[in-house]
Order: sequence, then structure tokens, then C-alpha cells
Amino acid sequence: MSPLALGNSQDKGQLRLAWPDGREQRLGHAELRRQCPCSQCRAFRLRGMTVQVVPRIRVVAVNGQGYGVQLVFSDGHERGVYPWGYLAGLEC
Repeated sequence: MSPLALGNSQDKGQLRLAWPDGREQRLGHAELRRQCPCSQCRAFRLRGMTVQVVPRIRVVAVNGQGYGVQLVFSDGHERGVYPWGYLAGLEC
């Protein structure tokens, strides 16, 4: 299930999604970076480590991938593709 609308607020540091079930979701950029689903970040978390992220990090580009979005962060990290279901389940 893909969202009806997606917005990226640089000022607030939030990704905003509106889902077909009427739910609106706001996800913080810093927490999205910490929860990156790429293999490198997942392996880091599986070892019990926390991805270190500066609070001022921002999503600088959102690239549609059909089944989700690739988020490009201000620290240069761009490896993660966030499937819609993954984003829907996050609470950041």
C-alpha cells in the first residue's frame, strides 16, 4: 500500500505521509537515518550497535522506487530504500 501523499519538510526535519486508511504519519529525519534498512545499517543494528546520527541531519532528496522510496541524507548516506510497508510501521 503506497501513500496518497508524501512531503518532506526541511525546516521541521520530517517526512510526512498520508495513507489511504486516513492515517497521517510524521517521521523525523534523524530517526529515519537511524532506522535505515540498507544491509550495512541493519548489520550494525543486529550487532547491538546504534547508528550515530547528528540531530540536524536532513533528508535532501526523496527518490521514488515504486515499492518505496530511496532517501538521500545530508551526511551523504543514500543506500537505503524504504519500502512503503516498512515506513508505515515506523514510529519516529
